Amino acid sequence: MNWLQNRAGASRRDCLKLGVGCLAGGGFVDLLRLIGQANEATPGKPTRRPTSCILIWMDGGPSHFETFDPKPNAPVEIRGELSAISTKTPGIHFSEHLPRLAGIADKLAIVRSVCHNQGNHGAGNHYMMTGAPPRIPVGCGAFVSFHPSLGSVTAYERGNQGGLPAYFSMPSMSRSGGPNFLGAKFAPFVVSDDPSKKDFRVRDVAPPVGLADNRFHSRRDLRGVVDRLARIEDAAAGDPVRALDEYYEQGYSLVTSPEAQRAFDISVESDKIRDRYGRSSFGQRALLARRLVEAGVPFVTLYDGGWDHHSDIFGAIARRLPSFENAIATLIEDLEERGLLETTLIVALGEFGRTPKISMLPDQKKAGRDHWANAMSILFAGCGTPGGQVIGATDRTGHSAVERILAPENFVSTVYTKLGIDPGKIYYAPNGRPAHLVSDSTPIKELMG
Repeated sequence: MNWLQNRAGASRRDCLKLGVGCLAGGGFVDLLRLIGQANEATPGKPTRRPTSCILIWMDGGPSHFETFDPKPNAPVEIRGELSAISTKTPGIHFSEHLPRLAGIADKLAIVRSVCHNQGNHGAGNHYMMTGAPPRIPVGCGAFVSFHPSLGSVTAYERGNQGGLPAYFSMPSMSRSGGPNFLGAKFAPFVVSDDPSKKDFRVRDVAPPVGLADNRFHSRRDLRGVVDRLARIEDAAAGDPVRALDEYYEQGYSLVTSPEAQRAFDISVESDKIRDRYGRSSFGQRALLARRLVEAGVPFVTLYDGGWDHHSDIFGAIARRLPSFENAIATLIEDLEERGLLETTLIVALGEFGRTPKISMLPDQKKAGRDHWANAMSILFAGCGTPGGQVIGATDRTGHSAVERILAPENFVSTVYTKLGIDPGKIYYAPNGRPAHLVSDSTPIKELMG
């Protein structure tokens, strides 16, 4: 039986009170509590690079009409004001603001028929991030966790690689991107800092600014003296600070490791490659995600908010989609050029699609689409995914999935299978409650190659 223990540990505030935080950037001690042990290579096994996933989360619910499922023959109140464009794959059309992705459609697979019944942000986010519908009604603004997320399960199953955390999220964690009963050890390491800024540095992965090297080492030595002092231990709970010792030592090694620092040093990238990704926050985070995957990190979430277009949908799409899709197209091409696309899965989606009928059409600045869980589009690329295909279809108005109807469980099972994780596993919470990793562990066969 696989018993999962959520061990008690000191909070960041506790560490700061004890003087631990100033030694390794504070949160980095917490970070090391969240990292599992590195996987050891097994002699005789193939040396093929382990697979990774970069999940691009379009929070708010991107419109399938204005992205990968345009309806050029539908009435104007449904099709909207954007045109459909041809792609490199005959017969497949994207919306007009996706020319670069259209040009590499032979490397992409678009799923147009995933649907569910959770039409608000909190519940929809949870369902798509975990493969498990929420157990109780969940409001739009809720941050809920009834089940471990894709990234946390990957961290639990795969462990950290080369001393780096197994699960990153930038610049924040999605509503349901946490570990639930797996415990805080498998929460994402959040890189909130903006790599498009000149002064970019990852919080907790370097000694604090102004702390000279000799002072950094002296504080570590001071902590060693303090640790030798007798502590009063609670017989039941033990000493949470003592439990941090091993992670502190790992944290110190990582902070002073040139190899670890290089993974975050985006400044070493040429101006040419940085310009290709785009100098926006999202573009540079996409580049940093590539560097993390290159360093062996198995799961990275790129969180991009603001896709909840109840109004001004056409203006908002025109402003943000060109640079956004440029970064995604560049990421796919860059991974391929470096020989990493074969083992890196790129996925782009949100919690649901948008309503077929446009609201407030007479006033174009107010025209928008509301939440719609009956249909959505998901982009897949890499990790052996056969490109140049569309899986499933919606009806002529984009109202509902009508062909090859799929569920969030199938989506999540596909990601797990690509990452070498059995979606049919049963986990056991600390209280002994069994939980299927995914209730329907059937992946989308057309994506498996």
